[in-house]
Amino acid sequence: MMQLSELKKAMKGVFVVQITPFNKDGSLDLEGMRANTRWLAERMSGKDFVFVPLGSTGEFYAMSDDECKAVIKMVVEEVNGRLPVLAGTARAGTRETIKMCQYAESVGADGVQVVLPYYHVPQEEGMYQHYKQIAESINIGIMVYNNPAASGSWIKPALMAKLAKIPNIIAVKENTTSIASYYLMQRTVDPKDAVILCGLAERMFSFEALYGCPGFISYAANFAPDLSYSIYEAAAAKDFNKVAELVNSMAPFFSFMAKVTANHGPDTGVTGIEAEPVMFISATKAAMDILGLRGGEVRLPLTGINEKEKAELAIILKAMKIAK
Repeated sequence: MMQLSELKKAMKGVFVVQITPFNKDGSLDLEGMRANTRWLAERMSGKDFVFVPLGSTGEFYAMSDDECKAVIKMVVEEVNGRLPVLAGTARAGTRETIKMCQYAESVGADGVQVVLPYYHVPQEEGMYQHYKQIAESINIGIMVYNNPAASGSWIKPALMAKLAKIPNIIAVKENTTSIASYYLMQRTVDPKDAVILCGLAERMFSFEALYGCPGFISYAANFAPDLSYSIYEAAAAKDFNKVAELVNSMAPFFSFMAKVTANHGPDTGVTGIEAEPVMFISATKAAMDILGLRGGEVRLPLTGINEKEKAELAIILKAMKIAK
């Protein structure tokens, strides 16, 4: 387990939100996830790379506490201190979140990712106390997952600056779709307290990197970690032409996801809350299967892509030189 000061320095680079593979009968494919974790840990060892099991992409909300605990324990064991592990531990209420955070600490996770409390939208004092009590219950780092699409809430910059003064709140996974809001958040929160990371993957990072964003959370890194890492390296070198070139190279995959989303639509989202259609999880799992990793099935209420779409994706990945 990393010391807090060491972990704060490691809050940069590519943060992979790991998918959780499920078998065709719906059961957890823990050994498949172990294989995926081992592959990533060996490939990315020594780089600015962070594991985030049980984020939104990991479908934690559709899993039992026992399943979540098994995943956290396994990822910590497989990574074995080579790279940081921030386990997703959020629940809708504070008490249950604390229990899962304490479990993550007990098995050696370096920190936790805690998405905003969902279902009920709290007042600012309730939000502050939620994170304050979580922080006081553990001695490891916390990344606040500021995701309005998942929670119906958003921690505004002034409140985030206050939360960041709590010693073990060290990072923010910021999911605003507004560059202006990201800029204000980054300018308001003292960088000595917490870093403001890009929560919306490679495309949004290409804009936020201009303002010194130190890293991004990625689902594509599950199957194309080298490409994701090249984007981070280009941004760190301030080679923004290269960043644009690399992000544009992902366009066929983004176009595929848009097509799949339309094929399986309409969704049930409400207007006014911008969120990436969740078919990206199904597409990511299919890409992993194509590459010989363990993608597996999604759990309801998510739905998977069909065989025709998987065949099209295989051709796209080959053209992108991700698959052979």
